[in-house]
Amino acid sequence: MLAIVTATIGIGVAFIIVLLIRRDRLHVTHGLGWILVAAGFAVIGLFPKVIDIVARAAGVSYPPILALTLAVAILVIKILLMDIERSRIEARNQRMIQRVAMLEAELRQQQKSTAQGKTR
Repeated sequence: MLAIVTATIGIGVAFIIVLLIRRDRLHVTHGLGWILVAAGFAVIGLFPKVIDIVARAAGVSYPPILALTLAVAILVIKILLMDIERSRIEARNQRMIQRVAMLEAELRQQQKSTAQGKTR
């Protein structure tokens, strides 16, 4: 029963991710990562022995711990990538703010020069 629920969740999440990408609510590069996570859920749900086989090959004595450890590692990597992206966007926004301020100052200077030229 748990395998069916897990597989259904994976397939459902993958379907929702595809809908979000199609409606431009989620960028394709971010959506691909989430589709991989959903596919992982579906695979584990359909083939629960995969975790046992991988755990045995990795020398892990309690297979569910391997699944939890991998899940935490994936989440930490996702959070790190999100922070990197956010930092990049913040730096780009700061540069744009500075450019706009410089352009506004230049525009004010030109307007001032034009106004002084008309009064003469």
